[in-house]
Amino acid sequence: MKTITIYHSPDADDAFMFYGLSVGAVSVPGYQFTHELCDIESLNQRTRRGELDVTAVSVHALAYLKGQYTVLRSGASMGERTYGPRLVMIKPEPLHDGKRRRFAIPGELTSATLAFKLFLHESEIEADLVNVKFDAVEKLVLSGEFDGGIIIHEGQLTANKQGLSIVMDLGEWWWSRHALPLPLGVNVVKRSLGNEAIAAVGQALRESIQYSLEHRKEALEYALKFGRGISYDEADKFVAMYVNERTLDFGPDGQQSIEMFLREGKDCGIIAELPEIVVV
Repeated sequence: MKTITIYHSPDADDAFMFYGLSVGAVSVPGYQFTHELCDIESLNQRTRRGELDVTAVSVHALAYLKGQYTVLRSGASMGERTYGPRLVMIKPEPLHDGKRRRFAIPGELTSATLAFKLFLHESEIEADLVNVKFDAVEKLVLSGEFDGGIIIHEGQLTANKQGLSIVMDLGEWWWSRHALPLPLGVNVVKRSLGNEAIAAVGQALRESIQYSLEHRKEALEYALKFGRGISYDEADKFVAMYVNERTLDFGPDGQQSIEMFLREGKDCGIIAELPEIVVV
C-alpha cells in the first residue's frame, strides 16, 4: 500500500472536495491517501521549493515550479463572473484620484495578488502592496493600518458583516475583459511520482468531488468544520461558488484562462518567464 499525502487549504470548499476521501467512501486499490492542511501561500512557497508531492497551489505559483509538477484537471477553483477575490476598504473611494494607497495582499504567489497587480497595471494605478496572512486582511484594514486589502476564501462572504465595503470583485473584472472564469487554484502532482501514481491521485480526487456533489448535505456539514465562523447557509453559498461541474474538469476554457492569466503576468513584467503547463 503506497501512502500519498495531499496538502490543501483549511477552508470549506477544499474540505468539501475531499469529503469522499476523508470518510473512506472513495478509494483507489494500492493507495492510501492522507491529508495535511496549510494556508495557500505556505503551500505555494513549499511547492516552489519542491517539498510537496501532491498539493493545491495558486495558478500564479505555476510560473515558479520549474516544470516539476503536472496539473490535474480536477479540483480547480475558478472564479465564475462575480466569484473572485475582492478588494475591500472601510469606505469606498475612487481609485483613479492619483492618491498612492497601501493595500494588504494575501501572499506573494496567490492568484489574487497576480489579478490585483494586473488590474493596477491596466488601470495605471500606483500602490504599495504588502504581504500579510490571508485571514488578517480584514482586521488590518479595519484598524486603519492599510487603505484596503484583497480578501480570499470565506472572507469574501463575511467582509460586509465586519463593516467593510467591497470596492471591486476581481472575478467580475476578469470576466468583463475575457468572458472567462478567473483561474485561482489547481491541484498539482510531482512528475517524479510516475504516471501510475499521478493517475491514481487524479482518479481519487475526481471521484471524491463527485461523491461530495452527490452527497451534498453530508459533505457540507463536514465542510462547515473548516468554515472559520460562517453559517451553514454561508458555507452552502461559498461551496457553490467554487465546487461545481467545472471542479470535476476545468475544461478547455479553463485551461485557456490559465494560460492567458500567466501570459498577461509575463507581458506586464510580473512573471519572468512562462511555465510549461502539462495537464492530465
